Amino acid sequence: MKKILKIFLTAITVLTITNCDNGFEELNQDPNSALQLDPGPKLTNTLLRTAGDRFENWRGNLIYSSTMIQHMSATGGVWAGDKYLYNAQWSGAWFERGYGDMVKAVEDLLSQLQTNADGEFSEEMVSIVRILRVFIYHKITDLYGDVPYSEAGKGFISGIFRPKYDPQSEIYADMLNELAEATAGLGTGASQLGSADILYQGSQEKWKRFGYSLMLRLGLRLIKVDPAASQQWAQRAIDGGVMQSNDDIAYIEHTLVDGLNRNGNGQVFSADGDSRLSDTFVNILNGDPRLTIYGSLPEDTGETDADGNAILRTEAERMDPTMQRGLPNGLNADGLLALTGETNDQAYTEANRLIITGEDAPYFFQTYAEVEFMLAEAALRWGIAGGDPATHYNNGVTAAMKFLALYGENAIIPDSDIADYLTTNPYNPAIGLEQINTQYWVCTFLNDIESYANWRRTGFPVLTPVNFPGNESNGQIPRRLRYFEREQTANPQNYQEAITRQGPDQFTTRIWWDVE
Repeated sequence: MKKILKIFLTAITVLTITNCDNGFEELNQDPNSALQLDPGPKLTNTLLRTAGDRFENWRGNLIYSSTMIQHMSATGGVWAGDKYLYNAQWSGAWFERGYGDMVKAVEDLLSQLQTNADGEFSEEMVSIVRILRVFIYHKITDLYGDVPYSEAGKGFISGIFRPKYDPQSEIYADMLNELAEATAGLGTGASQLGSADILYQGSQEKWKRFGYSLMLRLGLRLIKVDPAASQQWAQRAIDGGVMQSNDDIAYIEHTLVDGLNRNGNGQVFSADGDSRLSDTFVNILNGDPRLTIYGSLPEDTGETDADGNAILRTEAERMDPTMQRGLPNGLNADGLLALTGETNDQAYTEANRLIITGEDAPYFFQTYAEVEFMLAEAALRWGIAGGDPATHYNNGVTAAMKFLALYGENAIIPDSDIADYLTTNPYNPAIGLEQINTQYWVCTFLNDIESYANWRRTGFPVLTPVNFPGNESNGQIPRRLRYFEREQTANPQNYQEAITRQGPDQFTTRIWWDVE
């Protein structure tokens, strides 16, 4: 964290010196043009923006994605996604912040690296930023479908203030090509970006593995719309070299330093105590050692003693696996009363505030466990990736349990518990795709935009939708989020062209790769 602070302080110092310099050499420069900052601090800033702040993680990742995918549940009205209700600000938040913060930052950085006249920036620096750029865009397009891509983030660079919406088919083709070229531009040495790279500390080799692992993810997204291309891209990624262990995980280490580096999900849990784990999630985790790492009962029981004092649970009571209860999805307080005869949602398991909800918790872009589950699927479907889905499945479960140690020592799962779980829950090729992708769903908890995308791709785990009165999707789990509402007036022509091509701007409209 000291290195991050030093980078930001250096950037501020550069700006201060530049603004105070009254030398004659400045007289012939355009006073309205800004000098470029060093790309290092800009990369740090872009990576932190990519992890997201409270605003977009609360709305796009948790309120909508986590509840639609039945990781989370809530009776409170703010949690519109739990009931497939439309809230314009919530639904459009990832679009709004994605372009306002993430895209703008990465396009500016890439433009600086690609247009340097003196050749001071190397190919590997460009390659790293190209991989990050794909990561940013793929989350946006997976949520909304056709989105601005080829002209996005070009307001300052090219004067394009109303970018066109590209078809998702073209976006995916270009993103995969970008990954192919960017990974080819990386070696095994240290990047010039050095410590400013807070994802991999300047390791070209790890960025290369991340790039190929992201290629595997995007390649598998094509499975319903173009199976042949899906296999080709999966094979190309595997041949290139995907993540090899938990040492290759792409994640941001957060801290509690104000204003610089707080986990966006953690900020949500600090501000909002309404969410609970879905009963779907808790039921699938029954007998799983991850249950009381992911979830625990609230400290406050919601009850009072004879003197009116709140009755609190001990830590042992909160962490007792036999006492965990998931909250059914699609209920408000009246619905909970009608279903269970009670209104006290403090009786239900929440995300574990003792372990995983801190503002200094890590934020995961992609894990090695996810990669192993994708390799298991590739082996099952096509006989590639070594041709042994069981081995990759076991590797994935093991990695998914072991990487939780990054949350701290209380999240360490003993090897014996992992072995016992695999013995009790062995890989079964007859239901292989379901097992593999259910485990993918489990290990992407809190990375719910990815969980939501992979569920739409595979249909696993099998989820029972809710039918809350007045829902926007005819009682079906939505297939996308609706665009940022301001686009209808700020970029009306391109917005209209997108919905004419893709379909109505509704929850039920399927995006390109999500064909029936």
